[in-house]
Amino acid sequence: MTTSYLEPTQESGRAFMMRQMQGSVIMLNLLRFRETADYSATPELAPATAISGADAFQLYIDHTLPYLRETGGDLVFLGKGGAFLIGPQDERWDLVMLVRQQSTESFLAFASHEAYLAGMGHRTAAIEDSRLLPLTEVADAV
Repeated sequence: MTTSYLEPTQESGRAFMMRQMQGSVIMLNLLRFRETADYSATPELAPATAISGADAFQLYIDHTLPYLRETGGDLVFLGKGGAFLIGPQDERWDLVMLVRQQSTESFLAFASHEAYLAGMGHRTAAIEDSRLLPLTEVADAV
């Protein structure tokens, strides 16, 4: 059975904090959607009729953007994925998302925002598997 990654673990959260990243942080999101969204964990958020995981994720984005921007972040890039050119040929990602946060602190403020968390069920319903990689800019890269 393949392991799905949907939420950070306590260990990965601790490692993220131990990095003590300075300045803005870009969150690279790789997302694979369920064919049909699964709202069993949050039936109160479920639409009247079944929707795709991609449609549920769009509901998540619509809900999330105001709180992301309120805490100093923004959606930088949203792109359609697919199979890798270099990487495992049996692995695919439906959507790639880059989210910029002003700092680790602004990311934590966003991630713990009560109104934002009220809509997390759309993300949970949408995603079959995901990866989240925090990135910092390399100074003097060019």
